[in-house]
Amino acid sequence: MTDLEHRTGDSHGGGGRELATTVDDPRFPVPDPGEPEHLPRLTDVDEDAADRATRQVATMFGLVPVLAIIFVVSYFAIPKDAYIDFGPLHTGLQHLVFGLTLGLALVLIGVGAIQWARQLMDDHEAVDYRHGASSSDEEREETVAILEQGIAESGITRRKVLGRSLLGALGLVALPGVVLLADLGPWPTRKFIDRTIATTIWKEGIRLVNDVTYVPIKADQIQIGQLINAQPENLQDLHGTEFLQEKAKASIIVVRMNPNTIKIPDSRQDWQVGGILCYSKICTHVGCPISLWEQQTHHLLCPCHQSTFDLGDSGVVVFGPAARSLPQLPITVDAEGYLVARDGFNVPTGPSYFERDSRNDFQQGDN
Repeated sequence: MTDLEHRTGDSHGGGGRELATTVDDPRFPVPDPGEPEHLPRLTDVDEDAADRATRQVATMFGLVPVLAIIFVVSYFAIPKDAYIDFGPLHTGLQHLVFGLTLGLALVLIGVGAIQWARQLMDDHEAVDYRHGASSSDEEREETVAILEQGIAESGITRRKVLGRSLLGALGLVALPGVVLLADLGPWPTRKFIDRTIATTIWKEGIRLVNDVTYVPIKADQIQIGQLINAQPENLQDLHGTEFLQEKAKASIIVVRMNPNTIKIPDSRQDWQVGGILCYSKICTHVGCPISLWEQQTHHLLCPCHQSTFDLGDSGVVVFGPAARSLPQLPITVDAEGYLVARDGFNVPTGPSYFERDSRNDFQQGDN
């Protein structure tokens, strides 16, 4: 008999017959075991065991708020520059504590839920038959009934400590995520804005230097029609992120025009030196750096969105989407003839933002 004949129970061509499954058939000596006897769990027959399982689950859920609080405390208590070494690894202490507390909290929620399902929820076999995609009203009602039955079988109504501890765990495990929202950036209070984005490192007496060579700029060496990209001399004292942040706000252009062909308001007569004027290099639209200079028209064109500023008329906008004039830096010369700042910018440089005070922005016709 071939293996196929043995498995089909047909060695004489009698294909199509059902497989023999009775114990009296010598080809199938092992009887059909059928559905095994359902054996109750210890927690089903021993109330003390059920209480122990309840305490275990509640304890795991109860530890989650403790770990969440440790996470929050470590966020404020552990310095961001604190590190720990173990073996070849060198990692931030704050991040290590974050991972351990939040990771363990999530593990405890998962293990607690599994223990709850395995030891305390009703234990019985159920068959769910395949049905169509749409549901009838009767099926919906049946679904609600099954849901209510599941709630009852979960034991949450009888053992309320499970539900309370789970709600506490799920509620407070979200607390670390809320705390981490603080890392999205500081709250933009007026004091913070005035100290950061609204202020540059320009101050009285700071020399204007070439932005590549950092060579100080002498007034008598600038030709009419010339444009120079420049920076404050004290920018060289900064490094890393602070250097980049301050450079983005303090970058300037220095231009010289014939004083007889430009408009200089009475209020800004002492902001220039023989037709030499200094403006922010940062477009007031979205912050692109500007240096496309039209000598004949005294216009400065932004390459990003074509905003155009008239440097011969206090930097007012003559075309494009920019809504504010270019901030002008008041300048003078020191005893050696080098250009220096008379003061810092009187308005914030760069693009607009919601909290910005625009009352001091120069408008065409101001004097």
